[in-house]
Amino acid sequence: MDKRLTSTGRVLRKNMTEAEKVLWKHLRARQLEDSKFVRQFLIGNAVADFACRSTKLVIELDGGQHADNTADMQRTAIINAHGYHVIRFWNNDVLDNIEGVIETIRAELRNIRDE
Repeated sequence: MDKRLTSTGRVLRKNMTEAEKVLWKHLRARQLEDSKFVRQFLIGNAVADFACRSTKLVIELDGGQHADNTADMQRTAIINAHGYHVIRFWNNDVLDNIEGVIETIRAELRNIRDE
């Protein structure tokens, strides 16, 4: 495991964006479909914003700087190669429509468990 990524994960956990803080309030402590999520989780050489290891679901939050970002596509490919499924939300969706975001995540968790 790359020690730089471990350090990066720690820094990111301490310096969450406002959207990450809002979403984390709904994901932490198994509040959503009794699924345990972790923050800034290392997968390969990528750091996922949120991950549920048992269902192999990763949630990524993106700001405007992520539009058509090739680095994001590469990170998604790395995460997918490790067997995880990635869903992405824009930060403003989390901030303006948290209920819709939560419902989308809940549906995704149910779909994964039903497979």
